[in-house]
Amino acid sequence: MSNPAIASLIKTGTNLYLDSIDPDLVVQNISWGAVGATSNPIIISNLIRTGRFDSMIADLIATGQDDESICWKLTDALVGQAQKQFHSIWSSTQGNAGWVSFELDPLLEDPQKNLPHDERVQRYIELGLQWSKGHDNRMIKVPATPAGLDSLETLAAEGVTLNVTLIFTTRQYRIARDHVWAGVKRRSSLASFKSVYSIFVSRVDQYTADNCKGLSAAAQGTYGILNAKRIWKENSEFWKQHPTPLQQEIIFASTGTKNPADPAWKYVAALAGSDIQTNPPETNAAVAASHQSFRREVDQFPSEAIASELDRAVQVEHLEATLMEQGVAKFVAPQKQLLQTIREKRQSLVTR
Repeated sequence: MSNPAIASLIKTGTNLYLDSIDPDLVVQNISWGAVGATSNPIIISNLIRTGRFDSMIADLIATGQDDESICWKLTDALVGQAQKQFHSIWSSTQGNAGWVSFELDPLLEDPQKNLPHDERVQRYIELGLQWSKGHDNRMIKVPATPAGLDSLETLAAEGVTLNVTLIFTTRQYRIARDHVWAGVKRRSSLASFKSVYSIFVSRVDQYTADNCKGLSAAAQGTYGILNAKRIWKENSEFWKQHPTPLQQEIIFASTGTKNPADPAWKYVAALAGSDIQTNPPETNAAVAASHQSFRREVDQFPSEAIASELDRAVQVEHLEATLMEQGVAKFVAPQKQLLQTIREKRQSLVTR
């Protein structure tokens, strides 16, 4: 059943994705007009805790699988289920939408393991090829860490559809895009080439709230939007100069608000009009209940005075270093928690 508020958002030109692969939420959001989804270890952990997948886990335990194997086989299965739900959209758009993202092993970035750079790069390549094989509407999610970025050209050349995530700055975006494009040009055809670049929005505004306290009230809480719009504009211009059959899109990610004073649809409204928004279930639900009517805002920039104030206040190198350090920690910890959740689930199932 369509929803008026979400319908107005989609009408602006936004491609709506769901930041979850919960089967019930997938069905609900597809009915609203969502055309894709993404997964991560937190999502998988939360699904395991519901108990809805105990029989699947019990079957894996019965075959002698260890916790890590269960983790990845379960993730593969759950992402695969979501892919089936979106596959008709993938087919009808000829591969322009209908994608579900699969996140590669975050523990490659674990500081405690401290894998050598070249080994990390090789593992990203191996895992990207492994988990994409045989899947026509699965995107492989690779973080914009040094090793992740250095894996992109090979993965793209091998035909892997990529979602480059954990991007906070134009510098990261350009490296990711250029590596992907260099790899794709080694293919025999561009017909199936699709790539997306996930720009984190609200975390940037968290950074300015913590580190740029001298900003005016009009400027505070807006740099994440300005930053995302600038990257969106550059991406649009680049692909106009290098046209491809499918759209190469920005994903506006981290769109859930962190400031309780902000409406839940703050970023949804500000970035409406083009490319992809991957919104948490709570955000899409809030939008659905909002009775808002959205309009295209993605190409509307703040005044020169506000933009100049923000550019003077924000040290971009420090922002990237800070948010990447935090981002890697938030990338690694949920994977460890997922493995712990599986250990606990194993214990509870074998003692029944």
